[in-house]
Amino acid sequence: MSERLSVFKTYKLYVGGKFPRSESGRVYEVSDKKGNWLANAPLSSRKDARDAVVAARKAFGGWSGATAYNRGQILYRVAEMLEGRKAQFVREVADAEGLSKSKAAEQVDAAIDRWVWYAGWTDKIAQVIGGANPVAGPYFNLSSPEPTGVVTVLAPQESSFLGLVSVVAPVIATGNTAIVIASEKAPLPALSLGEVLATSDLPGGVVNVLSGRTAEIAAPLAAHQDVNAIDLTGADDVLAKELEIAAADNLKRVLRPQPVDYAAVPGIDRMTAFLETKTVWHPTGSLGASGSSY
Repeated sequence: MSERLSVFKTYKLYVGGKFPRSESGRVYEVSDKKGNWLANAPLSSRKDARDAVVAARKAFGGWSGATAYNRGQILYRVAEMLEGRKAQFVREVADAEGLSKSKAAEQVDAAIDRWVWYAGWTDKIAQVIGGANPVAGPYFNLSSPEPTGVVTVLAPQESSFLGLVSVVAPVIATGNTAIVIASEKAPLPALSLGEVLATSDLPGGVVNVLSGRTAEIAAPLAAHQDVNAIDLTGADDVLAKELEIAAADNLKRVLRPQPVDYAAVPGIDRMTAFLETKTVWHPTGSLGASGSSY
């Protein structure tokens, strides 16, 4: 019997719920920590970035309008699907980060648990940071959080999976849509995550995953007028400064890079970073039933 040939995996982008190759047709080699070739990853272009913005904006209305409980169900479904493909992600994380299989398994388990953690917060965050405000006069005054909109996320460069999940899950848990720029050196776990999201009931366009040169992809997204916020976690100091200046053109929310222990309990800061507060005034008593908001 002849020796069977291996079937190599073709990695693709994840945009609008589909798996396109880069518009430019370019790829780049991804290697492990020892320099051994792992795969060819798509080298995203500015056109890919613009397509991702269009997909994210199109998905925003439906995702932000979904009930918080429904979003939580879908995030939990992501964890379920990851659990079933854990062996694949352990292998990819071990290769990407130069970890032993046992250490990589710990990272993957923590990432799965992180999805569950944020799934539990989807219908609770509004009660924690919203509520009734004391005012002088015959009015009810209520504050409630609303998603900012389309968020560009620069994934951590070193923590290819746990770090990735830790910055993406809180963005979509609160009703935003995301354009994720994967780790430049270790993009494969992020590209495989796109395959999981596609089979997890998550509507197409809610998360879009791009791979390639971080600076090349991030520059047009930081300046894009239809991107509402940017998380600079995966940028170095020089790139972060350039992107923050570009983001000022349309007053984007900017989350600056900061040291993070991804193994620690994350807290709610990454959820509140991309939420706006809506305040509603409603008259009481004889003033009638009409109300106003700002």
